[in-house]
Order: sequence, then C-alpha cells, then structure tokens
Amino acid sequence: MSKENYRIRTMKKDEVELAVSWAASEGWNPGTYDAQSYYLADPNGFFIGLIDEEPVAVISAIKYSAAFGFIGFYIVKPEFRGKGYGYALWQAAMAYLNSCNVGLDGVVDQQDNYRKSGFELAYRNIRYEGQFAASDCLEAMPSSMLISSEFDLQHIQDFERPYFPANRDGFNSQWRMQANAHALTISSENKIKGYGVIRACQSGYKIGPLYAEDTQCAKALVTALIAEIIADDGCEKVYLDVPECNQNAVDLAESLGMTVVFETARMYTKEMPSLPLNRTFGVASFEIG
Repeated sequence: MSKENYRIRTMKKDEVELAVSWAASEGWNPGTYDAQSYYLADPNGFFIGLIDEEPVAVISAIKYSAAFGFIGFYIVKPEFRGKGYGYALWQAAMAYLNSCNVGLDGVVDQQDNYRKSGFELAYRNIRYEGQFAASDCLEAMPSSMLISSEFDLQHIQDFERPYFPANRDGFNSQWRMQANAHALTISSENKIKGYGVIRACQSGYKIGPLYAEDTQCAKALVTALIAEIIADDGCEKVYLDVPECNQNAVDLAESLGMTVVFETARMYTKEMPSLPLNRTFGVASFEIG
C-alpha cells in the first residue's frame, strides 16, 4: 500500500450513493432509494478511501448509540484488493465504533477474518427469493384483524423499538417513507400485531423489516405487501431475509415457494443482543442491521 497517496475521510452525503452502487455491482441488490435512509442513520458513519482522490474503498460504521454500532458496505474496488487499502479503512471504521458492541452481516467465507477482529457468530441470515403474481396475494385473514397503511407514529415507534439494540426512530421513519416503498401494519383491537415494509431494489423488491407476533400475521402481511407492488396482470420477484434461528420464518418463506439464494453470518464483537428473533420474520437491511 502506498501510504503517501492514500487517505481516508468521512463520506459526503452524495457519496453514499457510490457505496450503494458498488454494493449493487457486488450483487447485494440494495434498495433503489436506500442511500438517503442509510445516511440519516449516522451522517458521520460512512468512510471512503482514496488514492489521488480516486475512490478505491468504502465502508459504513453506523454508531447508533455509545453502546451499539454496525459495520456494512465494506467494499474495495477489485483492482485495488489485496494491497492493504481495505484493511486500513476497516481499522478506521472500527476505531470510530470504539467501545461499542459492533454487529455485521458478513459473507460466510469471511467469518475467520472477522473473528480475527473480535467478532463471533451469532446466527445466519438467509435470503429467500420468490416470483409472485397477483393471484398469489389472496391470503385469508381472521375477521378480527385489520391491515392498514395508516398508523399512529408513536404506536409504530413503540412497536419497533424492541427489535433493535438501539433507538433508530429517525431511520425507521425515513425507511418507510422512501420512494417506491410501502409500509403496512396488522392490528387487532387497536393493538399492532405486526409490521412490514416492502421497497424497490436493483432487482425486484425486498420485504424488510417484517415483525409479527405469529406466523399467521406474518403471512398475511407478506401477501398484503406483495399485493401493493403487483399490477393485476403483473409478476414480480420478491426477496425476504430471515434469521435462520426463527424456524417459523424459514417455514413461512418455504411455504410461499421461495428458495435460498444467499446467506450471511450475523456476528458481534460482544454479547449477542437480546432481541425477539422468534418474532422477526424479515431483516431490515444486511448493510446496517
């Protein structure tokens, strides 16, 4: 690595789009409008490595609180790999998250490298893919349940908070408001029983997050979300990222005819956060948790 010409700095807002485009080139299939939501999560948490002002490496290190952070978008341009540029950027990102419990979703074959930096495997996340038509969106729902796109902000914030190790109300609000996204709740007697978002991606659509008190609520939400983006005569590819440790989520994806196309290793530097994974049917984002 030529230290003389290499420097690391915090990304500018418009440069987050570069990280998203690189992620698309890697086949990670980010959302079409994710960049603004990601930047809002932590404007100081995106780093770029440059040689003579040419971007050669990117990484995100989102500091959600003094206690918790998340690493993502760790990408080095192919022609600059193996030269130490990425590792230098990695060290800068980890230094920014100093003292935090840090999480990440890494490709499985890089687990040993992450362990060298203090990460330990918690569980796997599995990406499922399915092709859906309008006729697939006819899931029966108990008459006592209501699915709606209208909800009280305080209620949805209170519902979401237990599913993440730190408060990220601002990110969550931006996430469900981004263009080509739809957010729905399922409720009974004015109590939220589940919540999900579907958004446009480079290829097809992703559902995430998807939280529900039981499989029936989760399935009703999935079909309702898919119905939001499929025209009467259309057909769309849909992705759902599920924690493998939630067997009900795995069974749900497979019952919908979805197949595994990718997986990640969810790892942490400290103890695994206590989260309701048994009610987590879809992960919001592999990039920032």
